[in-house]
Amino acid sequence: MLLIAFLGGILTVLSPCILPVVPFLFARASHTRSSVFLTLSGMVLTFALVSSVAVVSSDWVVQANNTGRYLALIVMVLFALSLIFAKVGTWLARPFVMLGNHIDPASRKMSGPLASVLVGVATGLLWAPCAGPILGVILTGAMLQGASAETSLLLLAYGVGSALSLGTLIFAGRGLVSRLKPSIPVTGWLRRGAGCAVLLSAVVIATGTDNTLLAGTSSEGATAVEQSILEVVPKAVDYLVSKVSAASSMELGAKGSMPSLSGAVEWLNSAPLSSESLRGKVVLVDFWTYNCINCQHTLPYVNDWAKKYEKDGLVVIGVHTPEYGYEKIIGNVRQQVKQLGIGYPVAIDNNYAIWRAFDNQYWPAHYLIDAKGQVRYSHFGEGSYAQQEKVIEQLLEEARADSKATGDTPGAAT
Repeated sequence: MLLIAFLGGILTVLSPCILPVVPFLFARASHTRSSVFLTLSGMVLTFALVSSVAVVSSDWVVQANNTGRYLALIVMVLFALSLIFAKVGTWLARPFVMLGNHIDPASRKMSGPLASVLVGVATGLLWAPCAGPILGVILTGAMLQGASAETSLLLLAYGVGSALSLGTLIFAGRGLVSRLKPSIPVTGWLRRGAGCAVLLSAVVIATGTDNTLLAGTSSEGATAVEQSILEVVPKAVDYLVSKVSAASSMELGAKGSMPSLSGAVEWLNSAPLSSESLRGKVVLVDFWTYNCINCQHTLPYVNDWAKKYEKDGLVVIGVHTPEYGYEKIIGNVRQQVKQLGIGYPVAIDNNYAIWRAFDNQYWPAHYLIDAKGQVRYSHFGEGSYAQQEKVIEQLLEEARADSKATGDTPGAAT
């Protein structure tokens, strides 16, 4: 599983979610190998640590995670300003140099390593990679079993894989910087340009604009590659693969009764709903989380289905199950629901109660339940939208036929 996690990390570079942090890392391309290594190490260790504790539901962990992201943005802004304005860089380095001189005159270069690690830590706090099949397996295992050394090692392996692919790109770009070194004015402009790119990226992340910009991208290709890795690597993960497989089936045979919807900490746009109260309705349960790029790609389709088929008896329920600590803050979820124009009921599943009831392990995940309360279809990941809509229409047609046979009003709960 460590090998799978490592390979999944390498593939992260193919996902559009990596784009917001790329300027931070490429701004280090002109630095020494050790400086780049320290930055990537700081990113990997921070990502593994934050992701490990993200499964803890304690309020202080959630708030610390959220606060850490804001502090990371401040660090990135200062880093960007130091690239744009040389005097700012000198001013920022002064406290570290004074500390190094105070401890040991031989430590005057202490500011370099510290600055590199600090940039890496900040990047790790801001980096939220796409939860493809591989990362989904790791995180869901942690959610169900709690944080553990095994989970942290898997996350570390995932981060190391990502660092390796990013580091390869960074060192490849160093060749261009080296060739331009004789031209000091050009390298000066490159440094300031990198600073502007970092500053712009920090603003984009702080304002949430990155979600809007990435909404038009797709991770289907990278997800398919990850899925193939999960299917061909060691048989030891066969059980996990069967749980996470992003393939859908048009088999509409009953797959058991609809699991319980109890355990949500709060409901948005609706009073609490239950499986029993939804009998007689065709139900689409959508597991999502607001910072998941894959989820953002599927939400427009889910929103359209909710509006298009509401009069026919379709009930869409969004189950917001957080991937990271800051996604547990209800105010953040409420704001995102409003911004995304979601009008259907949303259950805030901060304790993973509904997630466990459905035995789900993926974002996004769609479960379709017929009017008799039987799970008939499931789909994980992006894509297959036309197929999913056909299933919705088929289940609604079945509900209408049943209601005519029994004399009930179509779509009415029983």
